[in-house]
Amino acid sequence: MSQAVLPETRAAASSDAALRARARAVIPGGLWGHLNAAKLPEGYPQYFTAAEGCRLRDANGREYIDFMCSWGPMVLGHRNPTVEAAARRQAEQGDCMNGPAPVLVELAELLVNTVAHADWALLAKNGTDATTACVTIARAETGRRKVLVARGSYHGAVPWCSPSLAGVTAEDRAHLLTFDYNDTASLDAAAEAAKGDLAAVIVTAFRHDFGRHQDLPTPEFARHLRALCDATGAALILDDVRAGFRIHLGGSWEPLGVRPDLSAFSKAIANGHPLAAVTGRDRFRQAATQVYTTGSFWCGAVPMAAAVATIDELRRIDGPARMRAMGERLRNGLDALSSQYRLPIRQTGPAQMPLMIFDNDPDWAKGDTFCATALKHGTYFHPRHNMFLSCAHAEADIDEALDAAEAGFRAVAKL
Repeated sequence: MSQAVLPETRAAASSDAALRARARAVIPGGLWGHLNAAKLPEGYPQYFTAAEGCRLRDANGREYIDFMCSWGPMVLGHRNPTVEAAARRQAEQGDCMNGPAPVLVELAELLVNTVAHADWALLAKNGTDATTACVTIARAETGRRKVLVARGSYHGAVPWCSPSLAGVTAEDRAHLLTFDYNDTASLDAAAEAAKGDLAAVIVTAFRHDFGRHQDLPTPEFARHLRALCDATGAALILDDVRAGFRIHLGGSWEPLGVRPDLSAFSKAIANGHPLAAVTGRDRFRQAATQVYTTGSFWCGAVPMAAAVATIDELRRIDGPARMRAMGERLRNGLDALSSQYRLPIRQTGPAQMPLMIFDNDPDWAKGDTFCATALKHGTYFHPRHNMFLSCAHAEADIDEALDAAEAGFRAVAKL
């Protein structure tokens, strides 16, 4: 959506700074988790009042081209009219009821018909719900305990996988073994250490660890992992929470020709409505009926209706291809600016989920300066976390963002 005009909203009761001060009095740390803007360079807003397409407005009335897309969920763009119309229609009939609405079955059928490996689907609310369910189902089916995880990979915010050790006991992680992403030798060593007790290997669609260059999976690594799981009887779990439906609608490893046994989806599944999903092969169907997974709002019908509309729209417009084209336009423009200002950068990851890091920037001074300057010029980049394209980003939006990026490069050149 080029040059989107955000809807008028009631004047904010408080500025961003005032809201932060009020929050600190009633919320530990002012805000929880990764959304805490205090971790970003000075000038980044914490509170927002409106969003439309690929643009958003903060509590101080400033507008930005959004390259975080709510940290991933906005795959079609903020307030996509097709998705919001489907959500409203369902809301008029009911949302949280004594049981699911018929749209539950419709969505499960759509997932099975869209995700290449899927014979069945379960629905939840958050990515952590989905990854945890995958691990539990794998253990239930195999009768084993050990799970292999790549060092530094993020799989959720509960004790078995949280990046923080605060409140986590050794017992919470007693059966986790680690390997290095894309390293088949370390993968084999971890599997050997499991000593016949290997239930699963869980792996992200690509290496997107915070604050470091991203790595796409090599075909050799993906095929080796599939072969290892086949040989040991362990489940191959693809954590597609972050990348799902941006790289390929059939699953992010479809271009590699490797299919998992279980997949976890969330972020982009319902264009901002709270939903997650687990998909799996028939081998794990019985185990999925035996484990106990539920939640007070897991059968909410409105997010499911939004998900049906989101997936249908992504299929209709070939959303991954559209995002990839705009991501490549952004990447090419940033490369050209890098050469123009003689400031080497490295861009990694899929074009739909870009990350740009300056060379020789150990303290992030260059990246922080670049992003803070671009922000002042109306473009919301992130200095350390992978960003996200949406189907709402058009050529004019990318070109406007590159103008802001040029201001960022000029500021870095003056350091």
